[in-house]
Amino acid sequence: MGKTSGPALYQSNLHSLPLLGRGKVRDNYAVGDDRLLIVTSDRLSAFDVVMSEPIPDKGKVLNQMSQFWFDMLADVVPNHLTGVAPETVVASDELDQVRGRSMVVKRLQPILVEAVVRGYVIGSGWKDYQASGAICGIKLPPGWSRRNSCPSRSSRRLPRPTSASMTRTSASRKPVRVSAVSLLAGSARSVWSCIGGLASMQPVAASSSPTPSSSSDSMRAARCI
Repeated sequence: MGKTSGPALYQSNLHSLPLLGRGKVRDNYAVGDDRLLIVTSDRLSAFDVVMSEPIPDKGKVLNQMSQFWFDMLADVVPNHLTGVAPETVVASDELDQVRGRSMVVKRLQPILVEAVVRGYVIGSGWKDYQASGAICGIKLPPGWSRRNSCPSRSSRRLPRPTSASMTRTSASRKPVRVSAVSLLAGSARSVWSCIGGLASMQPVAASSSPTPSSSSDSMRAARCI
């Protein structure tokens, strides 16, 4: 394995900016009233569980992958990037916590889209099927077993409200869940049609910002299983 650039960052602790909340991997800080600093930590999560041991530089890789796709699709879908260097909005003793793993972004009202892609009946989908005979509201034939291959179909629905995450600024809004039970092109088109709505993104007033949370809910985000 190659050398890492330093110790793993399990959780950022910036004193120069107000903390808004922590997700499973990312920490959000307020930069004035109209921007956010998103710090991508080295935390690792699986099935909504945050592991106790981080992976060094995992956050930097994830941040750079996100940056690549935001840049690649900038002329297709507008995004929240500002072009402001993260190093310019934190104190000098905090540079190591943000360098290479952070973005300064616009403070926007998100369109809450959750994409769930399933090839097999597994994870929370298996639990849903056992309880209701359906996955994400899609009724399936009886008698299926765990790891049964899913049919080729996709749909969208409004699920029950989920716990607020650091980027969900309005508790009254319900996320649009794009449920795809196969890895086929039809599923991708269903997701893409929802992403197209991002063109209507609007800035969020500072008063609607979430408050910091110390509960386990603040470490949860939309599942993609």
